[in-house]
Amino acid sequence: MLKYNKFPEGDVCIAMTPPNATEASKPQGTTVCPPCDNELKSEAIIEHLCASKFALRMKIKEVKKENGDKKIIPKKKKPLKLGPIKKKELKKLVLFLKNGADCPCHQLDNLSHHFLIMGRKVKNQYLLTAIHKWDKKNKEFKNFMKKMKNHECPTFQ
Repeated sequence: MLKYNKFPEGDVCIAMTPPNATEASKPQGTTVCPPCDNELKSEAIIEHLCASKFALRMKIKEVKKENGDKKIIPKKKKPLKLGPIKKKELKKLVLFLKNGADCPCHQLDNLSHHFLIMGRKVKNQYLLTAIHKWDKKNKEFKNFMKKMKNHECPTFQ
């Protein structure tokens, strides 16, 4: 997401190996898709919520591969934060996991659950930025639900 070569190494940035150097040593498709690689901590979920333009509680009908992306077709949707999504667009909403066709996303292995889906609109596509299993029994998820009701995301000028 960030171009680290634009920033000085040291206090702010971590030295990185160029992406091409590690690609040869790693088999394709073993790195978990970034939106799926989230820790289930209430503070981390709140941060994702604030960084996202929309958030939905959703059941997923199916997941397809399309042009190197994962295409997520929702079954049921309940908006928590609509952002750029208009109500009439919600009915035909399709989400994309950009460049996610070959990376594993363990949350999408079992589509029988409800999910907390967060994302943003880029051009004409709705991109998935975070996905969590909707788990009311999980202590951290319960904390997130409580915090979400009265949390105000910081706004920057």
